[in-house]
This record gives sequence, C-alpha cells and structure tokens, in this order.
Amino acid sequence: MTKLEELVQEINRFEAIISQWDESQRCVAVGLKRAIEDLHKVALTHLIKNLKQESMSALRQAVDDEIVYSVLLYHELVKPQPAPLIERIQAALEEVRPGLKSHDGDVEFVAIKPPDTVEVKLIGSCSSCPTSTLTLTQSVEQAIKNHCPEITKVVAVNHTSTVNNSFTPEDTSTWVKVTTVDQIPESGILTGKVGKNSLILYRQGVNVTCYLNACPHLATPLDMGKLDHGILTCKSHGFQYNLETGECLTVADVPLQSYPVQIKGEKVFVKLPKYSI
Repeated sequence: MTKLEELVQEINRFEAIISQWDESQRCVAVGLKRAIEDLHKVALTHLIKNLKQESMSALRQAVDDEIVYSVLLYHELVKPQPAPLIERIQAALEEVRPGLKSHDGDVEFVAIKPPDTVEVKLIGSCSSCPTSTLTLTQSVEQAIKNHCPEITKVVAVNHTSTVNNSFTPEDTSTWVKVTTVDQIPESGILTGKVGKNSLILYRQGVNVTCYLNACPHLATPLDMGKLDHGILTCKSHGFQYNLETGECLTVADVPLQSYPVQIKGEKVFVKLPKYSI
C-alpha cells in the first residue's frame, strides 16, 4: 500500500467516526475541517505563485509527485490530468458498443491520425447497413468527441455508405405478372414472393408501387410493420417510409428498394432482375 493510500484510509476512518456523531458535533468537526482546508488552500496558492516566478520546472516537478498532485487537485488548484487518448477512445467505443451489438453490429478502433482524426471500422451488420453513416455520426463519432474534445474528425475505414437503389438495367431484367389489381387492398399492401424476391405492393387508387419487402436499415420484413395513411413504420426500429414514393422519412437518402410496375387491364406486372426469379 502506498503512503497516499494509507493517508486516504486514515481520513476515511475519521470521517466514518464523525458520521456517527450527533448533528451539533458534526457541524463543529465539519467547520474545523473547512477552516483548515481554506488555510491550506491559501498557503498552497501563495506557494504556487512564488514557484511560478522562481522556477516553472520546479513547479512541474512538484506537481509530478503523486501526493502533491492529489492535494492540489483536491483544492482545485490544478486541472485533472486526462487519461491517455487511446484509453479515452476505447472508453467511448465501450459506451456505444452495447447499442451496436443489439443490432448485431460492432465497432473497432483502427488508428489515430494526427493531429485530430480517429479511424474506426464498423463491423457486423453495421458494415453493410445503409444507415451506418448515421450510426457513425450520431453514436460513435459523438461518443469519441465527448471523451476526446481534441478529436474533430472520425472516419470509418473499409466502409461504403453508398447504396445502389437504381433499377436493374433492361438487359438483365424482365417483366413478371405478380398479381391483379383487386388483390391489393385499397390504401393497403399485398405481400408476395417471386423467385428469390419477397415483395410488397401498395395501392392508392389506380396507382400501384412495388418494393423489396425489407427495411434498408436491418432488412426486417416491412409487412410486419404498421401502415397508416400510406406511411409504413418498420417494426424493429421505427424507420418510416412513404409507400407512394419509397422515401425514408426517418433518414435522408435511405429509400426503399423499388421496382417498376406496369398495369395491363387488371394484371400487375413488376420488372425484376432475371437472376433473382
């Protein structure tokens, strides 16, 4: 046990004894303690001021002593020394890791790029999630900046945030009859499977739209969600989508995977990739 630990234990022992006294006795003891502390703080303030004038190196050497530093810190005469940067980064990642793991994802520290950049790697579902940029900004980056104010930029490496939501080119797609108009409820959805594709079709009057039956966030089936006035809310994490346009109302630039629709008479045709039929 160090000398500092012995002294702290001794102080704690006396404080435990005083806590058992009646209120009037405790007030006297606390008042005496405060008066002595105030005297010490004034003396230490004068000592620091004189040392600064005589020798900054001597002052730094004194503050490097564990006991001197602890007493000065107690009197708020020095600022707490921050933990090493790498330790604070790891603490920040541990803070957000439970939330990421609940979505089958995780994050790893990669490197510090001086002077103010940290590189991380999103893994698991986070690495392929279309909203991983949002995850990085809202959770990982914010946690790191909270723990490490000197860090101004957090970068995800081996990470692609661009999602291809464009239609499949003509030569690799084909029109497939999937249902009839009357099978799709008015202002409702119909779920169906064509080959490898699980689809949802939404009808508003004579307009029919078709989407992959998977939330772009974590691929949760959309037909399990709640539909209200054309707005579908994913059951898993509450992402909302406008079924007339496929637009995500929760996060920008994360639309549903859509497929072109044609109506011939009462038949509804959807243009799907040939390899998935």
